[in-house]
Amino acid sequence: MASASCSLRPLHHRVLQQYPSLYPNSRLRPQLKYSSIQFPSGIRASSAVALEPEPSTRPDQNSEIDLFACPVCYEALIRKGPPGLNLPAVYRSGFKCVKCKKTYSSKDMYLDLTVTAGSKDYTESKPARTELFRSPLVSFLYERGWRQNFNRSGFPGPDEEFKMAQEYFKLAEGGVLVDVSCGSGLFSRKFAKSGTYSGVIALDFSENMLRQCYDFIKKDDTISTAKIALVRADVSRLPFSSGSVDAVHAGAALHCWPSPSNAVAEISRILRSGGVFVGTTFLRFSSSTPEILKAFRQIPQGYSYLTAEEIEDLCSSCGLINYTSKVQQSFIMFSAQKP
Repeated sequence: MASASCSLRPLHHRVLQQYPSLYPNSRLRPQLKYSSIQFPSGIRASSAVALEPEPSTRPDQNSEIDLFACPVCYEALIRKGPPGLNLPAVYRSGFKCVKCKKTYSSKDMYLDLTVTAGSKDYTESKPARTELFRSPLVSFLYERGWRQNFNRSGFPGPDEEFKMAQEYFKLAEGGVLVDVSCGSGLFSRKFAKSGTYSGVIALDFSENMLRQCYDFIKKDDTISTAKIALVRADVSRLPFSSGSVDAVHAGAALHCWPSPSNAVAEISRILRSGGVFVGTTFLRFSSSTPEILKAFRQIPQGYSYLTAEEIEDLCSSCGLINYTSKVQQSFIMFSAQKP
């Protein structure tokens, strides 16, 4: 617990003071004065405020409070380095938690904000489906044939999926979008190039997927200077303060998560009021699936294939509302909103 001497100020007040350009046109732009913030019934004011650090932990004149938060204690990170949400600026910056004092820095071309970042001896293995996408070969092949095979299951293709997602994200225009489990950044790059958002964060647990994303960005002159950052993080421990993000996208990802409930709960936590979550995944079966195949697909296969009803129930149980979806064969795109 923080000491009683800490003062309460709105989290977004602090972020806006340092990064006013992050929310220039967002329809979800937070108010600047604490007294003017209105909270819907059932939403506690504590979800939108952060503890001001003690004088000894406040940033010096060359540091600033950043959008990112410590994955250990969820306190805002102090950033020292060039400002801006772009690859060169993030790469040359150092980050430190105002509470636990843990430090974070860029590794290769991405910022590592996992709990184990900086550990020397400790390692841990993830489920096979997670480790598969950490493979250099799979990361290389993902946009070179792997993703194209999804159309056999009803996925309409990246261009059409992007257009569909943009329709759902209209309320988040001008805000910050986090593309969780971004893979090689197929959609992260599209979101950044669209110019719709004040910042795009391509986030994945796979180091090699992020390297592929970096390579694609550097080869594309139209996006190399865009407001996009590459972050390594666990979807079940997202490095953002509660209520700090306008939009979250998860393309063809939910079935790969070790715990979809933990991941969606985290997504719900970081979304601000009115924020939008859009995801796509493979359904276990749909209304058009023959009965003989439905029984077979109930057998665990190492992936979390859910039904449309289960996905809606999951979003609801994590506090999201206004659920809607579009289904085509085994493909589903769904959207839900933070109250």
